[in-house]
Amino acid sequence: MSDVEILHSRILTWYAANARHLPWRIPASEWPWPGVDRPWAVLVSEVMLQQTPVARVEPVWHRWMDLWPTPAALAAAAPGDAVREWGRLGYPRRALRLHAAATAITRDHRGAIPADLLQLQALPGIGSYTAAAVGAFAFGIRSAVVDVNVRRAEARLVTGAQHPAPSLTAAETRLANELLPRDNADAATWNVAVMELGALVCKASTPACGECPVQAQCAWVLAGRPAHDGPRRTPQKWHGTDRQVRGKLLQVLRDASAPVPRAALDVVWHDEGQRDRCLASLVEDGLVEPLPRELFRLPI
Repeated sequence: MSDVEILHSRILTWYAANARHLPWRIPASEWPWPGVDRPWAVLVSEVMLQQTPVARVEPVWHRWMDLWPTPAALAAAAPGDAVREWGRLGYPRRALRLHAAATAITRDHRGAIPADLLQLQALPGIGSYTAAAVGAFAFGIRSAVVDVNVRRAEARLVTGAQHPAPSLTAAETRLANELLPRDNADAATWNVAVMELGALVCKASTPACGECPVQAQCAWVLAGRPAHDGPRRTPQKWHGTDRQVRGKLLQVLRDASAPVPRAALDVVWHDEGQRDRCLASLVEDGLVEPLPRELFRLPI
């Protein structure tokens, strides 16, 4: 066996024994919800998982599948319903993008998610990463799915760097494609297996190298686990940021059954300038709809 084939064998074997049992990973042959469109379920999960941990996503995903098991079901709802049911996942524009994608799928594809990477990427709010993920995990298309966990695991394994570059590079994309198994089914499993390895073992700050199935082949380990020598990686702050204020304003509107007066929004944050700026940005993003007499609501 070649070195790459050994990597494939060891990581795929590890994944078979250690994968988390997540609902959107259930294969089509075992799909337990006949009323839920499986490609749609995969698409929703991929959008929700962007910058959000699995533990927070799973209950919201189940709620969405109960409410909107198909793209047509979400398209028939108001955009504000999607924002409301997004809850506290963060980055709520993703909810509007999913609603826009559902509308386009219903209008342009007769309610069926297209099994084509270019058509997937043409949907509103669906970039190259999400298109590749849906193509691989929903339809078995051979495409490299390169998230931060994959980038970190492959950087350590092949290039010997502790952390990948700050943003995806052409070299990382080439590497991911070079490591992809030739068989379509193996390629799809490989994508999620390397993601899982990065999430559970090859973690950013506390890698469990002793549990890694390919530790003996890891360039970073073999080099003595050298420290990162690139730009300092600083965690994102939350308290006091515009993201926190926007979340507080949106929560008031989510909890309300009728339009909310400006006074009810004014009490959620002490800094008037920041609060007004955040409310204006929510309106600009289409997440909040202003009404006469200084009333506000989620979009309908």
